[in-house]
Amino acid sequence: MLIYPVAEKCTDKFAAEIAALLACSGIRTHHTQFGDRRVIVADDNAAAVLPIIQQHSKSIEATLDVPETYQLTSKRVRPGGTVIKIRDFAVGGGHFGIIAGPCTIETEKQVLTAAERVKKGGATALRGGAFKPRTSPYAFQGLKLEGLKILQKAAEETGLVTVTEAMSSDEVKLVAEYADIVQIGTRNAQNYRLLETCGEMRVPILLKRGYGCSLDEFLMSAEYILAGGNDRVILCERGIRTFENYVRYTLPIAAVPMLKMLTHLPLVVDPSHAAGRADLVSKLSFASTAAGCDGLLVEVHPDPQHALCDGRQSLTPEEFAVMTEKCRKIRELLV
Repeated sequence: MLIYPVAEKCTDKFAAEIAALLACSGIRTHHTQFGDRRVIVADDNAAAVLPIIQQHSKSIEATLDVPETYQLTSKRVRPGGTVIKIRDFAVGGGHFGIIAGPCTIETEKQVLTAAERVKKGGATALRGGAFKPRTSPYAFQGLKLEGLKILQKAAEETGLVTVTEAMSSDEVKLVAEYADIVQIGTRNAQNYRLLETCGEMRVPILLKRGYGCSLDEFLMSAEYILAGGNDRVILCERGIRTFENYVRYTLPIAAVPMLKMLTHLPLVVDPSHAAGRADLVSKLSFASTAAGCDGLLVEVHPDPQHALCDGRQSLTPEEFAVMTEKCRKIRELLV
């Protein structure tokens, strides 16, 4: 159950009093910020909660019984959906945001070229990895701080919003200084201490689904961030690991409308990592768009054949421009 105290009366002292009263009935609580509201999240024993809350009726504006284990992430909390907007980039609430760029930041020239080309092709946000989680410790690990500075320069020159991954709590804080959106990758989707750090931050978080996560587990990962007070979360479906080996991962298209029914958070799809091959990326983008996603996260490289990472799944800028135009036409048919 969610308890919404009257805004001007919701001091830390009042929240502590409510928590103490509920604790006497064996009900645990969590006090946090949700958007511009302070909220108390209580265990799901609504029958025991309500009599206690009624004693403070003048100080409680509303309560909401949420049967799902993920409380703040549930669609019931914000039926109209959440919109994440940064400058010209927006997802959710009818907005369709396209994030594009190279898998890895290699050189300043490569990133600036990619930024100019993806902006021309229809993107409003630029992706590029400064810290790279690689299966092999001997593979290229990214340019780290130098890469962040290059990404920041690309944003200054093009106006694009920037998205890049962090893999530790320290990296989250560093990335937030240089980029607009912090990405949490599939390998860290259930790194709960890292997610707690994201909850403490007030920057938008792009959370990828773990390749072995169920939808409930995915939404509970998002709940960690929201429970920390940060409701600026963008979900990203990037495919799950199955027995199939013709593609890098299996993209469950049904997850798109399902997540749209379950949560108020905006959802983008990463067809590049799902496919693992460029010739399928556009097709998966069309299917995801038709299924109702709020945006796409696509790998685009000015010279895929010589990319240091994931060139095989990267579109050329020309292919990207054709794809985005077709996605817009699909969106027009859905309205």
